[in-house]
Amino acid sequence: MKLSARLPGRLALLAAAAVVAATACAPQTSDNSSSGKDEKSGTVRLWMFQEVNNKPKEQVVAQVLADFRTAHKDTKVTVEYIPVETRAQRIKAAFNDPKSAPDVIEYGNTDTAGYVKDGGLADVTAEFGAWKEAKDTDPTARTSVTVDGKVYGAPYFVGVRALYYRTDVFRELNLQPPKTLDELARTARKIRSQKPGLYGLAVGGAYTYGAMPFIWANGGALATGQGGSYASAIDTPAARKGIEQYTDLFGDDNCPAAKCAGMTGNDTITAFAAGKAAMAVGGDFSHQAVEAGKAKGKYAVVPLPGVKAGSIAPAFAGGNNIGVLKSTAHRSLAVDLMERLASKKTQAQTFDAMGFLPTFTDVRREVAAKNPFVKPFVDTLAAGTEFVPASPAWAQIDSSLVLPTMFQEVVSGKKDVAAAAGDAAKKMNDAFGSVG
Repeated sequence: MKLSARLPGRLALLAAAAVVAATACAPQTSDNSSSGKDEKSGTVRLWMFQEVNNKPKEQVVAQVLADFRTAHKDTKVTVEYIPVETRAQRIKAAFNDPKSAPDVIEYGNTDTAGYVKDGGLADVTAEFGAWKEAKDTDPTARTSVTVDGKVYGAPYFVGVRALYYRTDVFRELNLQPPKTLDELARTARKIRSQKPGLYGLAVGGAYTYGAMPFIWANGGALATGQGGSYASAIDTPAARKGIEQYTDLFGDDNCPAAKCAGMTGNDTITAFAAGKAAMAVGGDFSHQAVEAGKAKGKYAVVPLPGVKAGSIAPAFAGGNNIGVLKSTAHRSLAVDLMERLASKKTQAQTFDAMGFLPTFTDVRREVAAKNPFVKPFVDTLAAGTEFVPASPAWAQIDSSLVLPTMFQEVVSGKKDVAAAAGDAAKKMNDAFGSVG
């Protein structure tokens, strides 16, 4: 799932708490069995996520639906754009009530395992395998629709993060883009010392997906396991090293804890765009926000460096997918609509309209060739990305703010890294254990 103002997922603490409440209030799934029907006419219902500026998305989707209606003369399509913040409640309710449920949905890629456990998504392994375009889907995107070897949707777009930096500040201070994470920290502190009105590198205690690359770059992991059985690895020595490297960036010499401990990923990009930070870790989807701010024309982007010079820190492969509900009475039509929405043609149009990176490697190369700003993100994807554990427990871990709490406990001085990581590991293992 992408992590921007548009993105489902990592919201501010209050918003995240609201999602937890919404999830807790949602009824347990009770009747999400397959309808057993495959009607070739009637009305197909589509739910898509509502963006901050939804018009560009509506235009792309409208063209897809027009082509779909031309191909299926006796079929109507209705589309509803649902708020990201209430998606948990809406989609869970849809799983419970097939009569009012959509046939096709857009959903966050971190939600796949949970929705499969709830019995809401249709297994489309056969159709995905027969779809000619599927062979060009990048491996990480394919993983995001796969649970226990079965496919439950088609990747819609992918989002990764890289390092935004102020070219004017770097030029004035005679600095070069950092080539290692240690050099990143030194550069950030030098900028702060020379320009105390700026954060050297804007960091956030609630910016989970900006912190993860530090853990992965140091050889750490969130969890170990597969096939639905996981154990936390956040308290291993390698993971603790990454946590320490990230939390050391909070302080008066870079990003004061009093201001930065509660910051989200959106907050760090807002600070950069507003000219308050010399560097920030932001996504390809952050480009429009930066272009609309004071940093416009005065920044560049490079991959976030790793531990060793020349390496790239593994990034979280966020993004969204398109899936078919198990309860649909229009399976063939729904699968066709899914493939049209996630097709190479539509992904290219979606990139042009909103900047969302395609999940097809060949389409991504094409848009990168035409749009120089995409290259650092494509290079980051090519260097290797990471994903969250493919467990239904992840939604609970995420919405319960387990990792942000860990970072904030360290940043505030309430706990050292070992104690905070140990407590986070226990919470994660409790969640993993609760889903079997």
